[in-house]
Amino acid sequence: MALMNVNPNRMELTRLKNRLTVAKRGHKLLKDKQDALIKAFLEKAKAVRKTRETVEAELENCYKDFLMARAQTIPAMLEAALMSSAAACELTIESHNVMSVLVPEYRVEQKGSTFSYGMATTPASLDVALERFSQVIPKLLQLAADEKAVALMSSEIEKTRRRVNALEHVLIPSCIETIRHISMKLEEQERSTLSRLMKVKEIVRSH
Repeated sequence: MALMNVNPNRMELTRLKNRLTVAKRGHKLLKDKQDALIKAFLEKAKAVRKTRETVEAELENCYKDFLMARAQTIPAMLEAALMSSAAACELTIESHNVMSVLVPEYRVEQKGSTFSYGMATTPASLDVALERFSQVIPKLLQLAADEKAVALMSSEIEKTRRRVNALEHVLIPSCIETIRHISMKLEEQERSTLSRLMKVKEIVRSH
């Protein structure tokens, strides 16, 4: 491990010891954060997988109904029915903190009527398809928020992992090695000084 470029004196030794203490404390906190993030990430990823499977199954049914309606309706009539819809969605975006990660939270409010077209010219399968699409929209937004949360948590785990590794494998070993080196240098200087003092005393006594 490479030594730090510092002067081998007692002031630097004290500073490095303090830095090592802070680094060890920071390493423990980051390690705890990483473990908690991984646990939360795995729970969230598992929930997202189930939500995705549910939403995909519902979307498949939606498209089946819509394809049935399309097969039973003249294209011009179908287009006119869809264009006349008075339904609207109002999206609210908020965020909450999960282990220092701001994850999004989407809420949708659907307004207006989905069925604003003439029932006489459209098949019942179109009503079913649009009703199912209307019901799946909030679930789609929830899935989008959850998948974004998983991506953000994954990114934060990677950042935390790099910091933990940098402390564990670079900074802390460098501090320990540099402290050991400075301590040896200071001890060597003390022995050298003591040796000179003893020689001076011998000289003084001999005169």
